[in-house]
Amino acid sequence: MRLSRYFLPVLKENPAEAAIVSHRYMLRAGMIKQASAGIYSWLPLGFKILRKLENIVHEEQQKAGHMPMLMPTVQSADLWRESGRYDDYGDEMLRLTDRHGRDMLYGPTNEEQITDTFRSHVNSYKDLPLTMYQIQWKFRDERRPRFGVMRGREFLMKDGYNFDLTKEDALHAYNRHLVTYLRTYERMGLQAIPMRADGGPIGGDYTHEFLVLAETGESEVFYDSEVTDIKLGQRDVDFDDKAQCQAILEEFTTRYARTDETHDEAIFNEVPEERRRSARGIEVGQIFYFGTKYSESMGAKVVDENQNQVPVHMGSHGIGVSRLLGAIIEASHDDKGIIWPEGVTPFHCGIVNLKQGDDEADAACEDLYAALTKAGLEPLYDDRKERAGGKFATMDLIGLPWRITVGPRGLKNGVVEVTSRKTGESEEMTPEAAINKIIAIYANL
Repeated sequence: MRLSRYFLPVLKENPAEAAIVSHRYMLRAGMIKQASAGIYSWLPLGFKILRKLENIVHEEQQKAGHMPMLMPTVQSADLWRESGRYDDYGDEMLRLTDRHGRDMLYGPTNEEQITDTFRSHVNSYKDLPLTMYQIQWKFRDERRPRFGVMRGREFLMKDGYNFDLTKEDALHAYNRHLVTYLRTYERMGLQAIPMRADGGPIGGDYTHEFLVLAETGESEVFYDSEVTDIKLGQRDVDFDDKAQCQAILEEFTTRYARTDETHDEAIFNEVPEERRRSARGIEVGQIFYFGTKYSESMGAKVVDENQNQVPVHMGSHGIGVSRLLGAIIEASHDDKGIIWPEGVTPFHCGIVNLKQGDDEADAACEDLYAALTKAGLEPLYDDRKERAGGKFATMDLIGLPWRITVGPRGLKNGVVEVTSRKTGESEEMTPEAAINKIIAIYANL
């Protein structure tokens, strides 16, 4: 992509309405535009990153055998009355009436919808276990939407639902989701700590939230510092292996880590004092096991091997996909702008032409652009007739991990400059070496 043809409405000044870093930089980098309170248009750069995050979620879910689907955003109120949640959910639910006078709602979550789908088509234990998920827009009518996409009213969310014959099977689904979530966040360059949490309006005694530590987090968290040393990494996981998934859950959850809602000071004080930490955290996902709460009330039953009708055991599992953009920026930025982790960057590197119109510089940039594109990468070529300082400021603001700078002076010596956005360190090398370096960086992602 050439910047002269790309819609990137960057802002030089900080917007007055933006109170936190992620909101400020998403507006300044031309990623989003507010349509109304808590509702945003996703402009090309923001939408590109949103799709990258969505693809990572899809890939990790399907590795675990979970099946993608898509449910409607507008749901019938009758299903929610059947489960008993229509009146209990509160004012965050956007209720509406269609032209025939039927009560409808804009879905904040989909337990009822998926349970209705399940009970319509599954009636035998032989069809279990079953896990389906979607990535779909949700709406919750926040009283005070704020912090941009971190606390908006409309948001993109992955919500998955498991159906199992027994509690043991359902808890394996719970563990499986925990493993997939850990891998998903690590691929995005995030450390998201699973913390014991409260079930809230969804319910369930088994539930963990995944929180990214950040000063602007809305939750106070308490944890043993040892939890920040654990990584899932590239280890092979057999998602059908109950013992392996259980062992990973225990590895990541046995040390103390809780949100303020479930914090227990007495238990926390058992952690050695030098390892006790309190901080702020951003919730980026949550997993639930809630047993037969919905299957009992909505008649989602199967015939077991003894020919008895039994309610299935269920759980739901969510990742805030659009919220993740804000969380990544909060965790990875400096005073110049965003610093995207290589796994989620919108473009793999930026190419800056210091003297647009110079035949040699133009040709060198075109060669770099063509070679990186041929290698399957996406460079962003700043081919604008703009001063060098402005080009550097734009690249720093939008946060591409690597920049190749091309100018007549360097080309006389046969070199270009490769700069790391994260460290700020630059290195001169031949154009061929620069191409190989960028290709090698992304080869294993």
